[in-house]
This record gives sequence, structure tokens and C-alpha cells, in this order.
Amino acid sequence: MSFSATGSPPPVHPDQQTRPRVPSPQVPSPEPLALLRPPGGLATATTVLLALSGLYALLLTGTGLYLTSALRAGSYPDAGTEDGDTLPDTLTALSFLLEIPLLVVTAVLFVSWFHRAHHNALVFGRESVTRSPAWAIGGWFVPFAFLRIPYKMAKEIWAASLLRGPGGAPRPVSTAPVTSWWLVWITALFANRVYDALHDRADDADGLATAATAGAVYGVVLLAASVLAIRFVRALTAMQIAKAAQGPHAAE
Repeated sequence: MSFSATGSPPPVHPDQQTRPRVPSPQVPSPEPLALLRPPGGLATATTVLLALSGLYALLLTGTGLYLTSALRAGSYPDAGTEDGDTLPDTLTALSFLLEIPLLVVTAVLFVSWFHRAHHNALVFGRESVTRSPAWAIGGWFVPFAFLRIPYKMAKEIWAASLLRGPGGAPRPVSTAPVTSWWLVWITALFANRVYDALHDRADDADGLATAATAGAVYGVVLLAASVLAIRFVRALTAMQIAKAAQGPHAAE
């Protein structure tokens, strides 16, 4: 029988020797879902205003087609002149009076909803979002850059809001609602600029007829942009609500 020295630790079998621990990589934990902000209320309000913008677009198109026909036929020879106070002048002025407050309120609601969707995207997957929340508002007002920044952010929000399967792989959803809305909306912006420029230069019936034609074209594009914006808002909102309800990984 052997004894170990007093106070010395008992012998350790080689298989029981502890191995040095290798530190595991730090994996950032996801943001708590409690930080999510419900997008449904803002989405509903935005959808209603977009629908009203679509109705305005229909009115603008119909008015433009009627004025083009009437003015080309010579029904209002004094229309568009400095002292003109005809029906075409009144209808054109009314269209501008309706457009400004309607589009401003719609833009405010849409950008507010967009900012909230961006906030939720940061909670869902910060690694998918490259810009700060301030850009979700400010990006719409930067000259020239507003043609690119919001679209890129919209695609990032879309990617972060995708549900993932049990294995962690994202469940792909077509980005067509993002791209189609953006392209048509940009087209509507340019159509609006053309319409405004032609209206400002109109000083006779022919000039007002040309502006009315441009107004009808702008109305068609604005209607399409409104419909596609509603589709985008509803699709992205539904994705975020589903992801908030099911968690980061969806069930099979």
C-alpha cells in the first residue's frame, strides 16, 4: 500500500486530467422582440391615404383627357391666358389645390410607417440593416441620393423581415413588390415634374391642352404607383407581423 505525501493532492488518472478550455466565440444575441413596434396601425392609415391618392389620380386622368379634347376642339379659346377664367382654368387650379395637401399627408404617413418598419427590421436582424434609423426619414430628403437610399433600405428591411425555417435558412419571398413600387414611383415623380413645367409655361389654349395631356399621363402613372405602394406596405407589414408572432424561426 502506498500513501501520498501529507497535504499533496491525490493522484489523477491520465484520462481524468482536465483539458484546457477553448473560449467559444461570442455570438451576439438577437434583440428582444419586446422592442418591436406594431406596424399595423400606421400601415392601415398609410393604405387609406394611398387609396385616396389613387382616387385623385383617377380624377386627374379623367380631367386631363376631357380638357385635352375640349381645348383641341377650340371650345375654350381664352383658356390658359393671363385673364382666362374658363372651366379648364378652374379645373386645373382645383387639381393643384387638391394635390399638394393630399400628397404631403400621404408622404408623412408613408415615411412614418417606413421608419417603424426599419426599426422592426433592426430588431429582427441587425446584421441585414446597414443604415441608422435616422436615414429611414432623412434619406427621402437628400437631393439625388433619395433616388437610391430609400430603395436600398427597403430591400434591407424586406430581407430582415423574412421568416426563417427551423434550420435558420431564410424563406425566400419575391422582392417584386419592392422593385415594382420603386420604379413606378420614380416614374411618377418625373411625370409630375413634366406636368408642372408644362402647366407653368402654358399661356394659351394649346399650351394648356398640352399640360392637360401630361396631367392625364401623370394621373395614370400616379394611380399605378399608389396601387403598388399599397401592395408593398401590406406585404411588408404582414411579413413583420408574422415574424413577430412566430419568432425568428418559423415552424414547418
